[in-house]
Parts: sequence; C-alpha cells; structure tokens
Amino acid sequence: MTDVLTLTDVTKRFGRFTAVDRFSLRVPAGEVLGFLGPNGAGKTTTIRMVMSIIYPDEGEISVLGQPRASQVKDRVGYLPEERGLYRKMTVDQTLRYFGRLKGLHGHALSRRIAECLERVELQDWRRKRTEALSKGMQQKLQFLIAILHEPELVILDEPFAGLDPLNIELLKALIDELRGRRATVVLSTHQMEQAQRLCDRIVLINRGRKLIEGSMHEIRSRFTTRMLVLEGEGDFERLTHLPGVVNAHVTTAQARLELDDGADPSAILKRAVDVARLSRFEIQRPDLQEIFVRLVGADRQVGAGDAGDEAESGVTAARRTN
Repeated sequence: MTDVLTLTDVTKRFGRFTAVDRFSLRVPAGEVLGFLGPNGAGKTTTIRMVMSIIYPDEGEISVLGQPRASQVKDRVGYLPEERGLYRKMTVDQTLRYFGRLKGLHGHALSRRIAECLERVELQDWRRKRTEALSKGMQQKLQFLIAILHEPELVILDEPFAGLDPLNIELLKALIDELRGRRATVVLSTHQMEQAQRLCDRIVLINRGRKLIEGSMHEIRSRFTTRMLVLEGEGDFERLTHLPGVVNAHVTTAQARLELDDGADPSAILKRAVDVARLSRFEIQRPDLQEIFVRLVGADRQVGAGDAGDEAESGVTAARRTN
C-alpha cells in the first residue's frame, strides 16, 4: 500500500528545547490515523513541519511523494489548531476564496459550496459575515475549507475543540465520509473517546518522541491488566479498597476497577453484589484514556529523572571548574 505521508528521524529544536526528537512515521493511503499526546508533546510542531510552515532541523518528510506540502497544496486539506477567518467576509465569499486557492472555479466550485453548506446545516448562513457565526459554526466553516476541494490527505488539528455534542457527531460523520472515499486523515485530538471510535491506527507521543503505535486492538493487547467494569446503583466506593484492586475510577453509576494480575474478578463481583444493584458487569482491557494516562505518566517520571540527572551533572561540572 502506498504511503501518503512519511517522516524519517525528524527533529525540531527551538533553542535548547527539543520539541520533536527523531520522530518517524508512515501513513498509508486511506488510513485514519490518530495523532495523540498531551499538551506540549510536539503534535502541532510535527504537523506544522508536515505542512511546510516550519522546517525540521534534521530528518526527512514526504507528503504525497514530495518533500514539501506546498508542492502538492491542491491535494492537501488542513485545519490548523489556531482558528482564523476573515471576519468581514461572508460565508460564501470565504469558501469561494479558499476554493479558488485550491484550484476550484466556476460551476464546480458553486456546486461544492452548496453541497458542503447543506451537509453541515449552514446553508441559511451563506450570506452572513463570518463574525456573525457562533464559535461552533465558525469551526464547521473552517472544517469545510479543509475538505472543500476533496483532498487526498486531510490533516485535522483538534477539530472537535469547542464543539457541542451534536456538532461533534456531525464532524465524526464527515470524517467517516472521508474514509469512505479513501482519503487519508491525520487526526490530532485530546479526545480519547473520539480517537478510539474513529481511527484505524493510533500514534501516541510525549516529549517529542513516539511512545506507542498500532491499531486499537494491537495496543490494548499489549496491556495484560484487566479492568472490571460495574454499572448500577450503590456504594461502589467501598470496592476500591478490596485486595486485588490496584486502581479505581468511580462515579455514582459506574466503577472501573483495575485488577492486579493475581486478583480473582469473581470474588470482587461477589462483594459488588453486596454493596450495589448491578445492571451490567464486564471484564475489559484498558481503554485508550487509561493507556494514555499510564504511558504518559510513566514517561514523565523518566523525563523528571533525566532532568534531575542533567541538573546533577551540571552541578558536578560546576564544582570541578570552581
């Protein structure tokens, strides 16, 4: 299968800070890739390098077979993290402007504008200035700008930010439609549930380095930890201190109990029947949110240790020179 996007040992530094550290990635045609990481992990810096907004200090990037996205701009769609529209332009003028930049003209452009506005329920706002739109409407308009020209590669940086649940569902449906026409999508998001639902493959980065990569099935299968999920009514908090429960997340209607390797789920389930009226129980692997927290937390501890070692080395060197 042809790779639409490849990064090979890409590094980007800002002064003494390394934002992206020898990062490599291959994205085949037709895949929806989830690009995940905490704030400051290097996601947006990586995306900006892919889009030729900034350039790597080391390594190579290939976008649709070219070293720079600017060389294939009519085949790429991009929704940046920083939102921005021309406030005095109407919705129609905005779409026509960006459509022409991407090579659309005449009847084909008018047809695409009409189709897209109807798809996101903005047709009645076509003659309104963008400053009159709500934040959610502006977000949908900027999503349309990214896909108006039916690009082969679509890069979405936090597309769900600021959207209500209905519009999140609408954008998810649009991403599914991109998959249906075999477009390649790189989706950067903090919303683990959306990534788990939408993406064929996940890449998690922290401190500019890749922590894990694979399909959801592949990633979850690497974690032997079992999660006992209980739903119903009762005092789930009493279960969190039982032997064999190493971690727990409890709400009024659900408990997710992380079990030790030697724990007997049936014993915990018997205790659960005593304290709650259960409507559902299930043993699962950790979900993406739990894997994210575990891997990033462990990597931060390693990073704190590295920083401490560096600081100690600096003190030692200073003592030697004094």
